[in-house]
Amino acid sequence: MRREAHVPRGGPDGGDGGRGASIFLRVDAGQTALHDFRYKHHFTAESGGPGARQKRHGKAGNDLYLAVPPGTAVIDLETGRLVADLVAVGQEVMVARGGRGGLGNTHFATATHQAPRHAQKGEPGEQKELRLELRLIADVGLVGLPNAGKSTLLAALTAATPRIAPYPFTTLEPNLGVMDLGVEDGRRPTIADVPGLIEGASAGAGLGHAFLRHVERTRILLHVVDGAARDPVRDHEIIRDELQAHDPALLEKPQLTVFNKLDLPAARDAWPAFERALRRDRLPVVGISADTGEGLDALRVAVSSLLPDAAGLAEPPEPAGVVIHRIEAAGDGFTLVRGDDGYQVRGKRIERLVAQTNFDNEESAERFQRDLARLGVDTALRRAGVRPGDTVQIGDTELEWEPLEDGV
Repeated sequence: MRREAHVPRGGPDGGDGGRGASIFLRVDAGQTALHDFRYKHHFTAESGGPGARQKRHGKAGNDLYLAVPPGTAVIDLETGRLVADLVAVGQEVMVARGGRGGLGNTHFATATHQAPRHAQKGEPGEQKELRLELRLIADVGLVGLPNAGKSTLLAALTAATPRIAPYPFTTLEPNLGVMDLGVEDGRRPTIADVPGLIEGASAGAGLGHAFLRHVERTRILLHVVDGAARDPVRDHEIIRDELQAHDPALLEKPQLTVFNKLDLPAARDAWPAFERALRRDRLPVVGISADTGEGLDALRVAVSSLLPDAAGLAEPPEPAGVVIHRIEAAGDGFTLVRGDDGYQVRGKRIERLVAQTNFDNEESAERFQRDLARLGVDTALRRAGVRPGDTVQIGDTELEWEPLEDGV
């Protein structure tokens, strides 16, 4: 209330509370992985400031922006829905909205009630549980069984330095490199070395789903086959079957099969039959040795022919990501369920009202009960058989039912 000399009836003087901060995800070109979210899972935005005397509004909270790499898909864990597919640098999405500030008591003054002591509490901000998935954006994707030589090939074609060892599953996370097509060719495509797939990867065997999603955004696929394996043709078929089972559209991408390890006698012997088998199926194939460099020039020429020109390469491999806006009705509707422990009321409007009510203030509590009558909740509870002392849960708040003395 306004209190100053010579103003005996100053009236309500409280300002509104400031809105709470929201949380955004924003694409940052400097980010290449989601490591920042591996150990820190909880993020809280700043609260709004309280209203003050002289009808001064509280300070709004500063929004929290979290940097994510291009290619981040945001999924709501509660509903399983895609919230956003962030591809373009600078693209952002609000993932949790801050609550609105409560109204000061100046808003509730009327001609017959000139000194209200009722004021709203601030609206709670949204709480969301999200899953972030990184789907690498690369021009060329390397796929193949473990130990096919993908990491060695990436190191031979680019300046990348992936971990290389003569045993399967050396690569546990995708590696990126930039390929130089030559002095006269100004294009510099990016290459993603996807960890080795195994049979059943499309059904979740190994880390299949985690790895296969990284090839969804690539322009072309290089299918690396271990030429020294027992049956290179069978290995080639396994990977094609897994790609088709995960997403048939993957086989529609431009593909080039890379028969690797020609420096080994077993691969030399198997190369002619493998080449004939793929040519018969009209699948392009190149024989190389990533270890010695044999055939890499022919591979660069073949990759160059499959890529778009410099202008096309400058555009994202697929259309810019999307942000899905879902309009939630904020009407006065509600649902009422009677259970063993009492009554449960759900509804966006009524839940907001109970969250913004200070039940320690008698005037605020009475106003809330009048709101129950206005929205029809009071009538619905009486029809359902509510009695004094019964528990009524509205949102996350439990109340003991006690009708007003005047029967409202």
